[in-house]
Amino acid sequence: MQVSTGAVHYEQTIQSAIGFSGVGLHSGAVVEMRLVPAPAGSGIVFRRTDLDNFEIPATGRNVAKVSYATSLMRQSVLIQTTEHLLSALIGCGVDNVIVEVDNLEVPILDGSSLPYVQAFQQVGLKQQRRKREYLKILKDVEVRDGAKFIGVYPGEGYTIDYMIDFPSPIGQETFRGDLATGDYMAQIAPARTFGYKEDEPMLRNMGLIRGASDACAIILTRQGVVNGPLRFADEFVRHKVLDLIGDLALAGRRIQGRVVAERAGHAMHTALVQRLMRDRSAWELAFGYDQVEEQAPVRLLEMTVAHA
Repeated sequence: MQVSTGAVHYEQTIQSAIGFSGVGLHSGAVVEMRLVPAPAGSGIVFRRTDLDNFEIPATGRNVAKVSYATSLMRQSVLIQTTEHLLSALIGCGVDNVIVEVDNLEVPILDGSSLPYVQAFQQVGLKQQRRKREYLKILKDVEVRDGAKFIGVYPGEGYTIDYMIDFPSPIGQETFRGDLATGDYMAQIAPARTFGYKEDEPMLRNMGLIRGASDACAIILTRQGVVNGPLRFADEFVRHKVLDLIGDLALAGRRIQGRVVAERAGHAMHTALVQRLMRDRSAWELAFGYDQVEEQAPVRLLEMTVAHA
């Protein structure tokens, strides 16, 4: 196994346990969730406390149904809508944690990753003695489906370029951010999930969005945003970046490289993870980002955002 070195960082976990309560976006089920510190090298593991503490590691091999959310399954045991939590963990540099959940879905909270980030800052993170390994991209890997596209390329840091193209009033939006320079906490985490009011009957008939409300999602009609104001003028594309970071967390490590996505979604995000995992020549393990200096963390607890 080849391991390259850059600016070395160490794995982290949370200083103490954190509890969250809420409902599942799609199931509508009431959920109690607790994040518990975990030893170095253990990664992110979901534990169904209602099913004899059955564990499901957050890795690409456990990806289950992928349509309107990213779910994990092992031996027929399911955990749904994991992407916002995984995004916050990767975005904030939490490598090892046990996620205890007493139902089949992670709570949606406010529809963004901001509640997680704020909770991490309140309890603090604990540096561990194991060096953090990164997935350093060595060659281009791409997935295409008609006009939809996602690819990952060699590069410094963890840069994401995302373009979306939705019906009115969203249209086309683009965003570029770099997790290696602290963009996540201020620029990505507060962006909320969204949906069109006219799609609600169809989605509910499919057994989805039973827990949706204007408190946990941006609601849209063709005329505009129903429950504004937006937290960012381009909040929609920023949320897609948030989802992408969570989905790519299933590679098991933070990426060192450049990701480009156009009109992609959960299915394409996770397809890229699986293609990466199959092509061992596409990456090597690295102990740090090359030639990238991390900025001081943004104090999100002092940040004011407009809540719907």
